[in-house]
Amino acid sequence: MSTVASVHEVPAAEWEHLARPAGLYLSHRWLAGEEDDPTATRAYALVRESDGTLLAAAPLHVVHDEPNDSYQPETVLPPHLRPRVIAGARRGYHNAPLTAPGLAPGRRDACLTRLRDAARRFAGHHGTTHWWPYLTAEAATRLAPLYPEPAHRLEDDALIPLPGTGVDDYVSSLPAQRRAGVRRERREFAASGVEIRRQVLADCSEDAAVLLAGHQQDHGHGRDGIDAMTGLLKRQATAMGSEARVVATYDGDRMTGFCLSYHYGTRTWIRAVAFDRRHPTPHLYFNLMYYLPIEAAYAHGTTALHAGMAAIEAKRRRGARISGLYALVDRPGAPLPAGPLGQFVEGGPLGAVRVLGDVLDPQVHRVREA
Repeated sequence: MSTVASVHEVPAAEWEHLARPAGLYLSHRWLAGEEDDPTATRAYALVRESDGTLLAAAPLHVVHDEPNDSYQPETVLPPHLRPRVIAGARRGYHNAPLTAPGLAPGRRDACLTRLRDAARRFAGHHGTTHWWPYLTAEAATRLAPLYPEPAHRLEDDALIPLPGTGVDDYVSSLPAQRRAGVRRERREFAASGVEIRRQVLADCSEDAAVLLAGHQQDHGHGRDGIDAMTGLLKRQATAMGSEARVVATYDGDRMTGFCLSYHYGTRTWIRAVAFDRRHPTPHLYFNLMYYLPIEAAYAHGTTALHAGMAAIEAKRRRGARISGLYALVDRPGAPLPAGPLGQFVEGGPLGAVRVLGDVLDPQVHRVREA
């Protein structure tokens, strides 16, 4: 077991071998960009085989100031739980521990134990506890036996499958009663004559920030003003480069709406959508949120659109599959593993670690809703 201070200390190809199945917000490039955010201090727990092969990893963040209400423990967790260290992804509402594809269940569980112990030591070093926010159902089920608290259900998550090779295949996959509505929303939007531009975020971050700040203010996020949103989007534009794709609508030179998305792995990930409510365009939101990104996803060759949280019924009506997002939280006073931070917990090769699945009844540790 070891820890490093920056994801730059891990070769990108090594990290991506683990991260690509897990999602955008655990990718090497995304995490590297987030290291410029001064609101947290980071470390990265690594589990390696004796020959140096990377088997598992997890970012660890000790949070100094959390501007996002949805990542504040006092907002989403029971009152007795107040961790300050986040394990895994800190942004994007999609989280999982990273383990190498194809690991046998016993070796995978041993790796998860080591990641938990590393997070526990890191948090203890900072006088606090840790939590994994917005875990996928699969990740929560695998991690749940390692934690004293049952998993807390936080939100629903929406993923829209994209069968076939084009938008017509997507529409045909919907229930019959929805196909006509989707076709009408696309047709009337197209008939409006609104100008559509596709560009990289770096070329339009300031215009997008104005719309995003307005959207955040409308939803009660008072700290997310234009300056804050401009800084956020410029940081993403610098870190992600040509991967940060924007489809936007314009009235002359004025941006009236945009969707920021990323193609990563087998999915297209919606990051942000905002539009000017004072500039009516038929079905503008639905086209920015779903249909224009779906067109881009098919063009890029991804097979699903990650539509995220909120407005779940609207997403379900457009073909989304819904699953839960969970939090797992460590208990204050949990025993710290022996050994200094960054050293092997067990002191031997990975195969010598005791496998929890051999001693715990799996029926007892299913994910439960709070």
